[in-house]
Amino acid sequence: MERNIVKHHFKVTPEDRRQRSGHNSFMVLFTGLSGSGKSTIANALEQKLQGLNINTFILDGDNMRSGINKDLSFSPEDRSENIRRIGEIGKLFVDAGVVILAAFVAPYEKDRILIRNIVGLDTFVEVFVNTSLEVCEERDVKGLYKKARKGEITNMTGISAPYEAPTDPAVMITEKNTVEEAVELIFKAILPKLKLRNNE
Repeated sequence: MERNIVKHHFKVTPEDRRQRSGHNSFMVLFTGLSGSGKSTIANALEQKLQGLNINTFILDGDNMRSGINKDLSFSPEDRSENIRRIGEIGKLFVDAGVVILAAFVAPYEKDRILIRNIVGLDTFVEVFVNTSLEVCEERDVKGLYKKARKGEITNMTGISAPYEAPTDPAVMITEKNTVEEAVELIFKAILPKLKLRNNE
């Protein structure tokens, strides 16, 4: 079947869309344990970017699993497929000229590398929200850790499933950072990427 697929090349390019938007497009991947603050920080960053007339969109783990990825479990294989789909969807948004903010546990290094390879090295920023397991359990905003400790949830990252921490993220946030501080750290890191070459 694959040999019958011929990729069509369109006249309007990703660069054309970026020029129309007035800024570059790329993916910011927020990775960290459940309850680390990924979605909260992504939401706050999006508000800041929207205030600067930057075209944005958030891909969030729970939201994606409620829709396009609702057929996937939390097995290692399905976790990898979940992330692969996010990479492909993210690439479409990047090509559309949008700054995509993706908040996912993404526990395996190989899967985060896969996303980077799909989206492209120059259009990928990894943010490690390095909140300790202890703090995430104290927050337990979804009640998942309590259920995992009781054995009601299997394959819970940080409890019964591993989390492979990024070794060289573009930005690292810890529980010592406020949301406002986190946003400023990330914004400072991505500001050079936002600028179009002819605007630099």
